[in-house]
Amino acid sequence: MGRRATSIAIACLLAISTAATGAFAQKSGGLLRVTHRDNPPSASIHEEATISTDMPFMAVFNNLVVFEYGARQNRLEQIAPDLATSWALSNEDRTLTFQLRDGVKWHDGKPFTSADVKCTWDTVTGKVDGKMRKNPHKTWWFNIKEITVNGPREVVFHLKEPQPSLLVMLAGGFSPVYPCHVTAAQMRTAPIGTGPFKFAEFKQNESIKLVRNPDYWKPGRPYLDGIEYTIIPNRSTAILAQQAGKFDLSLTGEIPPELVKEIQAAVPEMQCLVQPSNTQGNLLVNRERPPFDDARVRRAMALAIDRKAFSDILSRGVYNIGGAMLAPPEGLWGWSPEYMAAIPGYGADVEKSREEGRKIMRELGYGPDKMMPLKVSTRNVASYRDASVILIDHLKTVFIQAELEPLDSSVWYARLLKKDYSVGMNVQGTGIDDPDVMFFENYLCGSERNYTSYCNPELEKLFHQQSQMKDQDARRKIVWEIDRRLQEDGARPVVFQSQGGTCWWPQVKGLKLAVNSIYNHWRFEDVWLDR
Repeated sequence: MGRRATSIAIACLLAISTAATGAFAQKSGGLLRVTHRDNPPSASIHEEATISTDMPFMAVFNNLVVFEYGARQNRLEQIAPDLATSWALSNEDRTLTFQLRDGVKWHDGKPFTSADVKCTWDTVTGKVDGKMRKNPHKTWWFNIKEITVNGPREVVFHLKEPQPSLLVMLAGGFSPVYPCHVTAAQMRTAPIGTGPFKFAEFKQNESIKLVRNPDYWKPGRPYLDGIEYTIIPNRSTAILAQQAGKFDLSLTGEIPPELVKEIQAAVPEMQCLVQPSNTQGNLLVNRERPPFDDARVRRAMALAIDRKAFSDILSRGVYNIGGAMLAPPEGLWGWSPEYMAAIPGYGADVEKSREEGRKIMRELGYGPDKMMPLKVSTRNVASYRDASVILIDHLKTVFIQAELEPLDSSVWYARLLKKDYSVGMNVQGTGIDDPDVMFFENYLCGSERNYTSYCNPELEKLFHQQSQMKDQDARRKIVWEIDRRLQEDGARPVVFQSQGGTCWWPQVKGLKLAVNSIYNHWRFEDVWLDR
């Protein structure tokens, strides 16, 4: 045997040995204990747009496809099979055909078929009335013309135009397949999926419990016996309880960077990761409600914002500054620093911007002796409240006297959907780092998640143009232009791009996080405990 052949043989033996060792390393059993910050608005992922629902309930479901677990970034090149075993494009990329996995059962024992896929997307596209109370991601699916089935194991997505990002959206945590035979009302309170864990219990203000699915279609998974989330609204209390060993894992992205440093100083063995969450603080101004229907008032408010101060106060400079798309290098579509420097409102001379804002407000009859009163509404969660306090301080610089109105999560989202607010400080997540998700969800005329009612039909033509492009570099140029115009229009000014910490004890094994979204890796089928 030659040296090359010998080397190959040794390498193969080492690979087999390593694989065998890895296979035996995982331990089965144990309950993963996780902190949670508040009551999820419901258990129905398709009806919500918050990590509060996505993280605890993603493990109940499967998608057609998923982002490869362990890949550093969520991106088109990192998509793997899930309920679909394969897929193919045809008809000039306007037809996407999926072959589906055989032998999969819903948690109630009924078989999974192509009809479930069709039902799910007929519902979320609005083609049928699925009795959902909310449909926050409906605009993701703007390009789906029709869905057909060919027997129980093939489903076909017929598209109006080519759209490379459709697979990316199907891979996200907000895109599970739902069962045809289960009502929307049940999915909100006791969801049924095909995933590695089954829903067990949801007690308001107390806990969410999942148990191992013994009939999971993936052999040997999951390793855990169950997952229990305990709702602790006070962030300091949750951190102290985890440090005391009562919890294994924190709610993802929930711990500010400075607190992460304190945790690691107090408990060096605790493992923590601070990274972009693909959530952003943005100023919401209801342009349908006077006096905020006046573009001058909205501009004055935007000019009061000191983005660097937000980052310095909230994170000691860790938070990124950027537009709608997540900043590089973690983000795939955000502006370069050179491009951003030339955009109004992103320069270093904040006082110059504020003086322009004061001039506008004086022309409207306001001044230091006559401040404009308003309420800044926000979600009653620490990260939202902290940002709101800073915003209120900044608004004083342009003669606006604001007071804080904190709202419980369910009330907050209901008020936003009904446009029942004047000014809000939002910390909004984007489930997937892709322009189609960002632009169509948040800025499309009439979108459920377009909380400020911004509408620009001319700009929407560019939304569609970039969506169809295969050349990523050419697409990025148009995306940057769209993002610039959104910020200049004050559509919903981006104040900061969050980075948050996730902490876990060393006994938690197999946990992998992506750098450009917190929303897509909570299946927990590969996580195990080594207590």
